[in-house]
Amino acid sequence: MIRWLPLVLLATTTLATTTLATTTLADAAEPRPPILSPARIKADVKTLSADDFHGRGPTQAGEPITLSFLEQRFAALGLKPAGDKGFRQTVPLLRWTRDAARFQLSLNGATRALRPGVEIAASSRIVGATALDRAPVVFVGYGVVEPRLGYDPYQGVDVRGKVVVALAGDPDVEAGRDLGFGGRASSPAARTKLAEAQKRGAAAFFQIHDTFPSSYPWLQLANSDAVPGYALDTGTVPPAFGIRGTLRNDIGVAMLRQGGLDYAAAKRAAQAATFRAVELKGVSFSGEVRTSLDRAVSHNIVGVLPGTDAKAGSILYGAHWDAYGENAFDPPADRIRNGAVDNGSGTATLLEIARTFAKAPRLRRSVVFALWTAEEKGLLGASWYADHPALPLATTAAQFNLDPHVVLGRTRDLELIGVGRTPLEADLQRVAATQGLRIVPEENTEAGWYYRSDHYALAQKGVPGVYFRAGHDLVTGGMAAGERERSRYNAECYHQTCDEFKPGWDMTGAAQEGSVAYALGREIAGGAAWPTWNASEPFLAERAKSDAERR
Repeated sequence: MIRWLPLVLLATTTLATTTLATTTLADAAEPRPPILSPARIKADVKTLSADDFHGRGPTQAGEPITLSFLEQRFAALGLKPAGDKGFRQTVPLLRWTRDAARFQLSLNGATRALRPGVEIAASSRIVGATALDRAPVVFVGYGVVEPRLGYDPYQGVDVRGKVVVALAGDPDVEAGRDLGFGGRASSPAARTKLAEAQKRGAAAFFQIHDTFPSSYPWLQLANSDAVPGYALDTGTVPPAFGIRGTLRNDIGVAMLRQGGLDYAAAKRAAQAATFRAVELKGVSFSGEVRTSLDRAVSHNIVGVLPGTDAKAGSILYGAHWDAYGENAFDPPADRIRNGAVDNGSGTATLLEIARTFAKAPRLRRSVVFALWTAEEKGLLGASWYADHPALPLATTAAQFNLDPHVVLGRTRDLELIGVGRTPLEADLQRVAATQGLRIVPEENTEAGWYYRSDHYALAQKGVPGVYFRAGHDLVTGGMAAGERERSRYNAECYHQTCDEFKPGWDMTGAAQEGSVAYALGREIAGGAAWPTWNASEPFLAERAKSDAERR
């Protein structure tokens, strides 16, 4: 699961309120045994996250090994190949590699080096050298421009040729109230900051890291600083922007202090629509980044279980097979980020769902099983498929995304990500109840998970779906145990080398998640109804463009 999406302009979404509290379902004494097999899921996670797979990095040594394994599994299940090369769907990529970097910060004439991967994580997509020499620095608060709400911190301020520095999150993520961006929930507007700075001629853009609104610790950025950047290769190279990245929190705080701003007070001031950007006097930034660009190819794996009625449409299950791979910049003792949880567990769960479908009677609608590449690079495999689907998206009735965030044992609940978007949520709640599970709304809405996993690429094309994962109310240990494990994984192993297979894992939580996805999917695949979006969702307008194809 990616940390963030590319910072492009997205439509603002208002999350509807929900009644998915635990009081909406009668508590079951014990959840029912899952339909899927935890043991088979665990065995596949062990295989996929073995060192022999080299961390499943797209375009790396682990890709052909991973693809071969997945192809064999799909073939053994009797799925119909749906790629351009058998089960493989070619995904062309652009790859930017940072070959060298140096950075310096000047505070009141005193210069200090900022070490890549220590105090700063930054890159450039300008091929060749990108250089700045003592560029002025402008603080733009949250850096969000939203005319509908009166927010424009750039108003009256010229940032051309200057370094723009912004806070993490959006104006109301820590305000304690909804200022129009969804309250604590991360909004799409928070992902437009780089585009806004670029539009106004900034020479560089940095965000000050803050763990709560970012939803991940600095360690994750620092340890992945040297990872190449990717984009889909559509035949043209997108317009390049100069140096961009993130500053360790204490560096950002020092810059603001030099400019006469207190960090906490600046955050409060920037929450107001009246906030205007401030040039930080006595602060300048210098740096040089050398970047090379090449083209690469990766692959999705796509198979179809045909339905009994070719005109009935389809449903889709997706999971990303990729992880962070094998990296020379990681410590010599362990240079493989095995991705056992993220997303070996989701890939294994999809394989178990496919096995269960293949053994059962065929339904009216076809079932597409897609394993995406390059999710960690910006949802690239899913985005490519969204433009080149195996079966038409207009008649894809629903989609399910398997991207768990932590390995948990048997739980009493499932956590719904992105509450209030589709009437399918009521069906999800009903189906989960038959398995003795409650549906609860996500807690950490500031993390913006809805925008950070592959279902989003298809939702933008109008395909309805629900994204959920195992909750944290464990049968053994309750909420305290579940939250403890989630916190530990986030702080230590998310996207790190310690995301490795543990022989003692209990994969029942993954099996419960997959079992509900399977049961709801069978219901939709066997029926004639077309799920939709709530009226408040911008995805509804996109779906409406193909209404005639579903009559």
